[in-house]
Amino acid sequence: MLGVGQKFPAFNLKATVSLEKGKEFADIKDNDYAGKWKIYFFWPKDFTFVCPTEIAAFGKMNKEFAERDTQVLGGSTDSEFVHHAWRTHHDDLRNLPFPMLADVKRELTSDLGILDPEAGVAQRATYIVDPQGIIRFAYVTDLSVGRSPSEVLRVLDALQTDELCPCNWQKGQETLHV
Repeated sequence: MLGVGQKFPAFNLKATVSLEKGKEFADIKDNDYAGKWKIYFFWPKDFTFVCPTEIAAFGKMNKEFAERDTQVLGGSTDSEFVHHAWRTHHDDLRNLPFPMLADVKRELTSDLGILDPEAGVAQRATYIVDPQGIIRFAYVTDLSVGRSPSEVLRVLDALQTDELCPCNWQKGQETLHV
């Protein structure tokens, strides 16, 4: 698995970006959000149970990420059409404000090292990538365990201070001065 300090891989993927007729899909490339922080999070499969809870939670927090000049991008190995159908039929996913990447060829998940060898799907992985494209945070949970978007935001805040931040540091608190 690629980790902290490594370059996030180049990619060009189809994504579901809207439910509006004629504007449902877009090509998304790694350099589309140049100069911004990025949150990439991956889930195993659409139309499952843990995944929509996380996706909806990231959606609800999108404004907070945007206020930090950060673009959220979610993705799985499902197609853009499956993403679209899921968004259409799941109330919590209809108005997502971020792209749902479709890594159907499993290239990005393979390049990241997060393609689950047993299930053949994306592991439940999260990355914070800085404006230079360097991974600054990486974490993976078991396929059955959801992650905390609030923790991802807390880590993003800490990384953006470019200072030493103690355990459980929250935005607005003092950083460590050595």
